[in-house]
Order: sequence, then C-alpha cells, then structure tokens
Amino acid sequence: MNTPRGTRTWTSPLRVRRAPRWERQAPTWRDAKPTVIAEALKRAVARPSGNWYVVGASRDIGSRDRPYGRTVAGVEVVLWRSEDGALRAGPGACPHLGAPLRDSRVVCGTLLCHWHGLALDGGPFAGWEPYPVHDDGVLAWVRLDRAGGEGSPTERPAVPVRPVPADAVDAVFTAVGRCEPEDVVANRLDPWHGSWFHPYAFVGLKVAGTPEDGGDDAFTVDVSFKVAGRLVVPVRAVFTAPGPRTVVMHITDGEGAGSVVETHATPLTAPGAADPRTAVVEAVVASSDRRGFALARIAAPALRPLMRRTAGRLWRDDLAYAERRWTLRSTGRFPG
Repeated sequence: MNTPRGTRTWTSPLRVRRAPRWERQAPTWRDAKPTVIAEALKRAVARPSGNWYVVGASRDIGSRDRPYGRTVAGVEVVLWRSEDGALRAGPGACPHLGAPLRDSRVVCGTLLCHWHGLALDGGPFAGWEPYPVHDDGVLAWVRLDRAGGEGSPTERPAVPVRPVPADAVDAVFTAVGRCEPEDVVANRLDPWHGSWFHPYAFVGLKVAGTPEDGGDDAFTVDVSFKVAGRLVVPVRAVFTAPGPRTVVMHITDGEGAGSVVETHATPLTAPGAADPRTAVVEAVVASSDRRGFALARIAAPALRPLMRRTAGRLWRDDLAYAERRWTLRSTGRFPG
C-alpha cells in the first residue's frame, strides 16, 4: 500500500541489540586521555558564571507557607515567593538575632521570623539585603557576588537552550556528595566511562568527537540507552560545559532529538573547605516530535518520579566517581 504524500509513517525508536558481556567490551582507557579531560575541565572552570548558582527546582519553591532554605558556598540563603508568585531570596539568618529563616513562615508573600515576628517582604530591611534571583521555569538561581567572585556579575544566568516548555516534560533530581564542583564537572567530561560504569543503562557507547578534533569545545557520543532486555534506543548526544559548574547534554539525533540534560554542581560549603559538600542539581527536559508525546506531557506529574529515579540510579555511581576523585586529589594521589 502506498503512503499518501504528506502522511508521516510511524517508526519505532526501539532497536534490538545484543550487548557483549561486560568483561568483553572494548577497553576505553586509551581513548579516555587524562589530558583531554583535564584541559576541557580547565576551560570550563575558567568560563564566567556571572556569580549565579542553581539552588534547586523551581517547583520546589512553591506558594506554600514554608520558605526554602539552602546553603550555597557556605552562605545561608532563604527563598520564598511573593503573593504574586515572584521569587525572593536573601540571607538565611534573621537580621534581628540570627534566627534560621528557613524554619519561619510565609504569610501572604511576606516572610515572618518565627522567633520574634520580624517581617520581610523581599526588600531591604533592618540590615537584611536581598540577593538577585532568577526563575527560568525549571530551575531557581541565586546570585552571590561575594561567594562567587568569578568576574563581573550579570543580570541573568546563562540558561542553556531548552525545548519549548509547552512541548516538553521536565524533572529535576538533586543529590549531595563529598566533593567539589570540579569533580562533578570532570565526571561529565569523561563520556568514555558510560558502558563500563553504567552497564545497566548504556550499550555500545562510542565517543565520536572530542575537543581535540577542533570545532566546538564539545564531546560527541553515539550511545544506545537500554530499555528492556535487548531493546535499546540509539541516540547521538553532545556534551558541552558552558560554565564552571555546568555541563549540558543535548540530544542531537535519534529519539528525543532536542532534549536536554543539564547537570549543575552547586557548592554547599565554602571554597577550600576541609570536608566539602556539593549538590548535583540535574534538570532533564525531554521532548519529542512524535504524536504520542502529547500524552506524556499530560502524564508529566506521574512521569517525573520515574525520571528522577532514573537519574538517581546513574548519580549513585557518578557521585562515587566524583567523591573518589576528590579523595585522591585532596591527598595528592590523583593520577590524572
């Protein structure tokens, strides 16, 4: 039967692929040159951030009566929403006697200290000065100029290019590790570990391009995501590091082309802390031009926990990588 012109035929994104036994994979250690990873990391860390830090998922800072607290680079930060939904942020200690404002209450958009009732509407008051904030619809950001010190502050953070919100489903996963942001970024700039370190998730990973090849400062990867048994979904992904604490993966070909995974490494402890802690805030913004994806958008509230669970399984391993890297670096034993 001939297909009428202009009618799109349905094709399954699934492929059948027999994965080799784990120990029979082609070794990738010769390709994963420490100097390539180190130089890519060096360039990433040198890029300006405008002193912006990701603090968490935008939807986690809702209209409820409780504020959201986070320590960023050793600085206590409290965030909440005004009555019209605008994001507010500032020091997390009450200017009166230092009460933890994260434990206070929000009433009609005003933050009320639970110790003595000092009221903050988001503007300067009694020595309390607000921090610049930005809500990009998926993530909430705060600008800390003293903590950052990474160059000139910018009016807004450099938010990566994403699919149009109306055509996408997003989920945000957060985990904390004993390491520094550069260890998280270095993990993402080592795509060669994928099939070896995450055999339950990836098959046949091949790095098709690196910054050594010229052109964009990016790693291009061809990989198949495992679905079930021998069923996989092959894609091409491009990894870039637009800032000192961010690595972005764009799906450029295959199912879900245009989808984005943003990995943001937010330091919780002050720079140089003896026992550093870093929050990994990963935003997955998935899209597809398939007709059935409209149902996925409708089912987004049910899909988000599944998306977070998938990210969590990968980050259980990748945080172990980042923590090990920091342990070796901090004791002068890192060979890279």
